[in-house]
Amino acid sequence: MSTAPITAPGGEATHLNCSGLLCPLPVYKAGLALGRLAPGELLVVTTTDPGALEDIPAMTRQRGDELVSVDRQEGIQVFTIRKGQGR
Repeated sequence: MSTAPITAPGGEATHLNCSGLLCPLPVYKAGLALGRLAPGELLVVTTTDPGALEDIPAMTRQRGDELVSVDRQEGIQVFTIRKGQGR
């Protein structure tokens, strides 16, 4: 897993690579990463866990974050999340 700034839809973002990790780790690590961001900042999460297609959107709803985009390509899912005002 790594985090680094990248450019994402809507501006610069922090990237979290959760490739190879299975549930619940991508959601857990995304939640930790979002906790370190300021409201309005972007997090891009890359995962190979197909369960993340349900888990990440559910997490963003529960936390009050915005799921900006989901990109699916050959076994890889890329989620762009804007941190909300909540947590």
